[in-house]
Amino acid sequence: MLTDDLGTAVDLPRPPRRVVSLVPSLTEALAETVPDRLVGATDWCTHPAGLDVPRVRGTKNPDRAAIEALAPDLVVANREENRRLDVDRLRAAGVPVWVTVIESVAEALASLRRLFGEVLDVGEPGWLTAAAASWAAPVPGPPLRVAVPVWRDPWMVVGPRTFTGDVLARLGLVNAFDAGEDRYPKVSVEEVAVAGPDVVVLPDEPYLFTADDGPEAFPGTRCALVPGRDLTWYGPSLAGARDRLLRAVRTAG
Repeated sequence: MLTDDLGTAVDLPRPPRRVVSLVPSLTEALAETVPDRLVGATDWCTHPAGLDVPRVRGTKNPDRAAIEALAPDLVVANREENRRLDVDRLRAAGVPVWVTVIESVAEALASLRRLFGEVLDVGEPGWLTAAAASWAAPVPGPPLRVAVPVWRDPWMVVGPRTFTGDVLARLGLVNAFDAGEDRYPKVSVEEVAVAGPDVVVLPDEPYLFTADDGPEAFPGTRCALVPGRDLTWYGPSLAGARDRLLRAVRTAG
């Protein structure tokens, strides 16, 4: 019997043919690799463009009745994105759930290899092989100190022990808030300035920072607008994320 990333046994007598995804990154990965098996996804699953499957509400409030009605032989979830309550209740209803744990690029690659190789039995997708090769490149230098806001009013930044933090480190970037207990601490604009970042990295999700909404809060500091997916998603976008992020941050004006 297979065990998921949490070590929980998941009874799968055969490779699943009807899969519901509760994680946007995994939805994109499934839709790109086994589109015929993806039968449901959350409202937040925006990629690939034009994805046409039944929606089961959000990542934190999935419609369990709608999920059960789709008769999945597997639901894929993530420890950070989804609630244990929903996972437990789906399992109690007889629905197998595979929980991933991904807090680093290495964990993403290993977890996705298991999902596609061991669980779905389709081998390693080409985009995953390309992603592994890209992120195996040496860490570039010189190091740059960065702050990465993910929300404003109140301002929140990426803190320690996050997937995004590992992405930053692999890009030769030093997270100015990589300390403390809070993984996404609330801060003031003044605290960001005191932290002394060389570049403030502004993603377009979960908060949609734009050229007119974000950089004006950090006068005198270089700002880089980047796709949020490149910082937080661990599906097919991983293959090109490293190069896109390096260009955006290293050339920020």
